[in-house]
Amino acid sequence: MLGKFFKKPSADNKRVPPGQSLTERFPVLTYGPVPTLRPEQVEIRISGLAEPRIFSWQDLLALLQTTHTYDIHCVTHWSKLDTTWTGISIPTLMQHLKVDPAATAVMVHCYGGYTTNLLLEDFNRDLNLLAHTFDGKPLEKDHGGPLRLVVPHLYFWKSAKWVSGFEFLTADHPGFWEKNGYHMRGDPFKEERFDDD
Repeated sequence: MLGKFFKKPSADNKRVPPGQSLTERFPVLTYGPVPTLRPEQVEIRISGLAEPRIFSWQDLLALLQTTHTYDIHCVTHWSKLDTTWTGISIPTLMQHLKVDPAATAVMVHCYGGYTTNLLLEDFNRDLNLLAHTFDGKPLEKDHGGPLRLVVPHLYFWKSAKWVSGFEFLTADHPGFWEKNGYHMRGDPFKEERFDDD
């Protein structure tokens, strides 16, 4: 299978983290059932150390939309280069929030119950998106559509699918995979795959 769908990068390709293979495909890896959501059903709930707020789908589309092209890296050893996403940048969203200065971390909540954690400094970065479009087309549900988080500088389990809210916290707490042995941060260039890495 490695030879058919994946290939080892050249040794001098600095864009590919150690231990990764390149793919032209977009593998689907999901724990649990895939939610079926219409865009108009999607809401983003803000909670924790922030003024409570709910963004509807229409609210999100009314914000500035941004397109980025970047590489993504999965903890299961595949990387896909030059992927193009459109959505709301996290700094744009943050401009519309009132977050307590005591907040240092964010728990990402998703339809279906999945969670993952991010330090606030990893969350509020220019390249991070709440994405609804991939390669110019509405994001397919298997890839997190109608709306997912994209955090390209960390392993892709941090880019949570079917996002439903952000909970601001005073300290970093583990989400689903972090409670099950994955690293709390997940930097692919440091191979932070598991909690003992």
